[in-house]
Amino acid sequence: MNAGIIGIGKYLPEKVVTNMDLEKVLDTSDEWIRTRTGIEQRYIAEDEETSDLAYKAAVKAIENAGITAQQIGLIIVATVTQDQNFPSVACQIQERLGASNGGAMDISAACSGFIYATTIAKQFIESNSYDYVLVVGVEKLSKIVDWDDRNTAVLFGDGASAAVIGKVSEGRGILAFELGADGTGGKHLKIDEENNIFMNGREVFKFAVRQMGESALSVIEKAGLTKEDVDYLVPHQANIRIMEAARERLGLPEEKMSKTIQKYGNTSAASIGISIVDDLETGKIKEDDIVVLVGFGGGLTWGALAMKWGK
Repeated sequence: MNAGIIGIGKYLPEKVVTNMDLEKVLDTSDEWIRTRTGIEQRYIAEDEETSDLAYKAAVKAIENAGITAQQIGLIIVATVTQDQNFPSVACQIQERLGASNGGAMDISAACSGFIYATTIAKQFIESNSYDYVLVVGVEKLSKIVDWDDRNTAVLFGDGASAAVIGKVSEGRGILAFELGADGTGGKHLKIDEENNIFMNGREVFKFAVRQMGESALSVIEKAGLTKEDVDYLVPHQANIRIMEAARERLGLPEEKMSKTIQKYGNTSAASIGISIVDDLETGKIKEDDIVVLVGFGGGLTWGALAMKWGK
């Protein structure tokens, strides 16, 4: 039996920062941000840490899956914004969830983290090592953003998404995956000496436009599918122009691509899961749809999954 997503949830902090709010403190404008990125607002965590966001999304995913925390065999948290070096976010939420029968670890693949973690979970499920694996993508990027840098401050937001990975019926679930990295490009997107996000926007844009499309096409081929078989695309929500380039490579109409960046900004490892929750709630992802997830991030990393939605 294949592994697939059997439960999913998201959590956003309360505070909303709009482009108009940023106009007051940065040399920028709502129009400039919207036309270049597609972002209109983002959520910012004030009195909550990364582990708080992760825990609240995890609770929703477990409830959605209809299981208990004690049934979870492993917790994998994808994040680059841990509360501290250790204990890991995964260990912290294991305690709060009462998931005493599971192992716990964090991984760092930046914005590709949700896909990396889901792919790791797939191996444990399909080898019959565990019945259920909890995957969490979470970031509190507001604490590593230079709020005086208009080129990066406008891009990022905080949030969390979580998914329970388990066995699904024949033909459904994860059909194929692709993971990749190019460490030589790490200098273009990294944490600088002052613990702030540094990004060479031009280089990252060129890399992302190329890699998102190539990875999406590659994973479709690995699954034995064609572009015409794809019902829906969920790209990492980084920049609307990058997302559109990936959609066009697949020949999909606009309504077949997830677009939540306007509401949340770039939430890194959380973004794909957050988008899936929104798209399920609005009926854009339906039972037995062929869904492609694709993302890229610092490292530089990339990943893609093709799946047939449903339990």
